[in-house]
Amino acid sequence: MPKRNSGKTAYPVTEVADAWFEQKGWKPFPFQKKVWENFLADKSGLLNAPTGSGKTYALWVPCLLDYIRKNPETYKTPKKNGLQVLWITPLRALAKDIRLAMQHLCFDLEIPWEVGLRTGDTSSAERQRQRKNAPECLITTPESMHLMLAQKDARHFFKGLRAVIVDEWHELLGTKRGVQVELALSRIRHFNKHPIKVWGVSATIGNLDQALDVLLGIKDSADHVIVRAKVDKKLRIDSILPDEVEKFPWAGHLGIKLWDKVMPILNKSQTTLLFTNTRSQTEIWYQRLLDKHPELAGAMAMHHGSLDNSVRGWVEEALHKGRLQLVVCTSSLDLGVDFRPVETVIQVGSPKGVARFMQRAGRSGHQPGAVSHIYFLPTHSLELIEAAALKEAVLTGQFESRKPLEKSIDVLVQYLVTLAVGEGYYPQDILEEVKTTFSFQNLTDAEWEWALTFVTTGGKSLGQYDEFQKIEVSEEGYYKVTSRKTAMRHRLSIGTIVSDPVMKVKFVGGGFIGTVEEGFASKLNRGDVFWFAGRSLEFVRIKELTVQVKKAKKVKGTVPRWAGGRMPLSSQMSRMIRKKLEDARNNRYDSIELRTIMPLLQLQSKWSVIPTMKELLVENFKSREGYHLFFYPFEGRAVHEVLAALVAYRISVSMPVTFSLAMNDYGFELLTDIEIRAEDVLELDVFSEDNLLEDVKSSINEAEMARRRFREIAAIAGLIFQGYPGKPITNKHLQASSGVLYDVFQEYDPDNLLIKQAEEEVLSLQIEQSRLTEAIHRINQQQLIIKNPPKPTPFAFPIMVDRLREKLTSEKLEDRILKLQLQLEKYAETGE
Repeated sequence: MPKRNSGKTAYPVTEVADAWFEQKGWKPFPFQKKVWENFLADKSGLLNAPTGSGKTYALWVPCLLDYIRKNPETYKTPKKNGLQVLWITPLRALAKDIRLAMQHLCFDLEIPWEVGLRTGDTSSAERQRQRKNAPECLITTPESMHLMLAQKDARHFFKGLRAVIVDEWHELLGTKRGVQVELALSRIRHFNKHPIKVWGVSATIGNLDQALDVLLGIKDSADHVIVRAKVDKKLRIDSILPDEVEKFPWAGHLGIKLWDKVMPILNKSQTTLLFTNTRSQTEIWYQRLLDKHPELAGAMAMHHGSLDNSVRGWVEEALHKGRLQLVVCTSSLDLGVDFRPVETVIQVGSPKGVARFMQRAGRSGHQPGAVSHIYFLPTHSLELIEAAALKEAVLTGQFESRKPLEKSIDVLVQYLVTLAVGEGYYPQDILEEVKTTFSFQNLTDAEWEWALTFVTTGGKSLGQYDEFQKIEVSEEGYYKVTSRKTAMRHRLSIGTIVSDPVMKVKFVGGGFIGTVEEGFASKLNRGDVFWFAGRSLEFVRIKELTVQVKKAKKVKGTVPRWAGGRMPLSSQMSRMIRKKLEDARNNRYDSIELRTIMPLLQLQSKWSVIPTMKELLVENFKSREGYHLFFYPFEGRAVHEVLAALVAYRISVSMPVTFSLAMNDYGFELLTDIEIRAEDVLELDVFSEDNLLEDVKSSINEAEMARRRFREIAAIAGLIFQGYPGKPITNKHLQASSGVLYDVFQEYDPDNLLIKQAEEEVLSLQIEQSRLTEAIHRINQQQLIIKNPPKPTPFAFPIMVDRLREKLTSEKLEDRILKLQLQLEKYAETGE
């Protein structure tokens, strides 16, 4: 360690870190030293750094250096310092890994600090110990942070806090959990007389400046900085190519057929992560690889959010120690965990976003100077276009933006009760704090008064029910929760993640396996076999809201389906896909992916056309099913779902007709039993921007969508109690309760802000109103190309399959599609 300078010379505190890096055989990156410099100059900021570049040390080191600087003679002396640093992470899985790295640094520098964990997994005894004797650094999640604000001694607990670090800020931005962070920071700042340094850590996103503004709040001084890590992080992207390209592809079919191309990749790496986009796909891939390669038993594991915590913890520990050759996983391993043995990542299916792809790529080579190597494994031939698009987007640095949320009233209502469960408050004090946040900077006095009335009386419609009168107001105007029952139920409900109710899966003789959604469990009959957590399980019974199972003798079984499986195609990816197709139209097959699917694209050109970025392709043909209209905006499934309904509605206004609708990320289909020519449809101006919002609302049954959206809002706002640990309320009951409340508000309290929020979220989050408007505006600038192909084209075929998927079982679907493919292949070759 360097010696302290004598006299009046400032203590060269950064040399402590330099010496530690030198002992490790490392050298600090310039961006790390820049963060140290700004942090020690008492600035707040945002660090933009790629995964595996040393961003944890960039911010943990200056926290310790700041302490050394202020205690140059006594920093090695054990003493009670109270909470100094709050480290917020979006995933509990990240906390354990970060804690180990941070605690080791304390030991090496001989700083007697404790790094603690405070998550949903922390025992009640440990939480009590932390309240009495707080660790110097506490790693926590947004939900647990609000639970700490619900403590009566919260002010005392946070009063010595010096710094808040928000890890993976890009994952929280644009979510209600991010709004939770904004609100918590506004309160914590109020507890302290001294300024608190706030730093965020973010991967590359398109709106870094705004991300910083949201994190710091609107009243933060101009003394802040964005530090960009100019690290030459080497990234290698390879596509796994099929030996033969199907000219008529369909979603999900190709992926599992390429299992034999995965093994050579596994054998070249110490450890590989195979990412799928859904938990169901994780189960399927694990089952298939184990079936084909039984020698992987013991060297392969699975990781997703429905598995028991102990199973996931074991997998993470085994990854750290290099015991596993392969882990099949979902986004549960997306973020920040440092698994150094991981040399390779395989992405199964398009991740639908550039940033998500980069995040997963960074799981490999997770150390400075190492190469991150990711393979793209397509689940259908057309996804190779997305692979080419991803490569170019990464090369040119084109990343998605994250739009922050504004006025999430359900989160505000929950927050007001949280503070009242704690020490209580005077409303005007909290209003001043709340309005410093980006999310609530434009909150009106009327909206604030509505929120206060809602938490104290239940509002206009619920005032006669005691359970909704949560906060009592003293004669002095002080707001406080005095009911122990209300306080307990609220603490159990704090958070903004609302998912479909799940049921535990246990062996009859004991042994917790994980959770499946109630909807899946309710359809099981005694003796049914399903594949879960890498096991073939036979359903026995449901007892006390637990699915009881035993090991099945059958090897094959169904796989549970979980909600939220489809990832939306980002606007950035949409634009890049259109650009790659234009390259193919102009015979620029400059990537291996485009060259591989050249036969498919050439057939598309022969029967129809490949549209340029300035063209909208419409295909019109007849089959045994009826008359088909296909439109190809390439804007993603979510936008196409609304566009399909809008076009169908506008046609039906002019003529009596019924449509069947289907869509994928590339386009949508209207199928009817009467002939409608594309030229006639387009003359109706079905893409007009006039009365757009009104027609969209009419076409999609916006009221029903708002009703479904309201369930989540009602749960966050505390209108619906979701049950005690181990005894959740059933899904049917939750839906019924939220539905009743929605109807009551609609009839007796139409100005209820939670109802209005549900309607706004349908437009902004589900319908993606801004993106829909941009898409329609772009379509109106494009040249319409109408083609009448003889048969379903390579672009049309996967959309048709998506429609059939809703009607047929997987076995019947495969048989039907195989016949269709053979017929179309024969027609393409012979014209018969």
